[in-house]
Amino acid sequence: MHEISLVRNIFNTLEAEFPGKMDEIRGIYLTVGELSNIQPLLMKSAFDAILQDEPKFCKTILHVDVLPIKVYCEHCSIESEVGQYKFICSQCGKPCGKVMQGEEMLISKVEFEN
Repeated sequence: MHEISLVRNIFNTLEAEFPGKMDEIRGIYLTVGELSNIQPLLMKSAFDAILQDEPKFCKTILHVDVLPIKVYCEHCSIESEVGQYKFICSQCGKPCGKVMQGEEMLISKVEFEN
C-alpha cells in the first residue's frame, strides 16, 4: 500500500516546513487529481495507521479533495472535463492528450491549533 509511504512523506514535509509545531497541527488538506492514483479512503486509513504510531499527531484530521481530470483541446482551444476516462473534447469530440488537471497531489492547506 503506497499510501503509508505517502502519509509518511507528508508528515516529513510538514516537519521540515514547521519544525517544533507538529503537535499544533489540527488539519491537513490534500488536493489530489483523479489520475494521481490516490484513493481518499485508503489515504485516510493509512493516516489512521500512522496516528497509532505517532501520538503527537492524534489531534490531526486529514481532509482529501479530489479534482476531476481536465484536458485542453488544441483544435477548439478549450479546456473540458474528462468523463469516464475518455480523453475527448466535450465540444468537438476529438481526442485530447494535454492534461491540464488531474495528476496533482498537493498539501493545499495546514490548520494549526491557534
